Amino acid sequence: MSQIKKFMPVMARHEGNWVGEYIHVDMSGLIIDQHKSELSCTFPEKGPFPYFQKNLYTWESGKTEEILFQGTFKDNKVWFNNDRIKGYVWELDQRSLMLTWVRKDIESSYLYEMIQLNESNNSRTRTWHWFKDDECFQRTLIKEKRID
Repeated sequence: MSQIKKFMPVMARHEGNWVGEYIHVDMSGLIIDQHKSELSCTFPEKGPFPYFQKNLYTWESGKTEEILFQGTFKDNKVWFNNDRIKGYVWELDQRSLMLTWVRKDIESSYLYEMIQLNESNNSRTRTWHWFKDDECFQRTLIKEKRID
């Protein structure tokens, strides 16, 4: 059993494939972006990274974007550091995860994300709060269903 699964049981419950929708809103609640998502969360038994996540985003225009997140485990947190973000995730309670990270392409930025997983492990909601120069400037609302 991986260290993450042993010490972060809520994180381990996110293993699998998820589909959903991201809705980005400005501070007045107006939609500024919206797209579909497919995420795969895995805990490889071999290799340098005990956590691996692949995100595929698709817009109605046909535009797509794929982002890979490799995570390491230390101090009961999963740590990320790729071309886009640097940060970590930890557990809050039996349903919730919290993440904080910086966007490397947005100077003086940081984000907080809260994830709630239902008891059946088949539905989750996520909210992001985006900050720049220490002021919240937008939020992201995400609803996902597990497909396997």
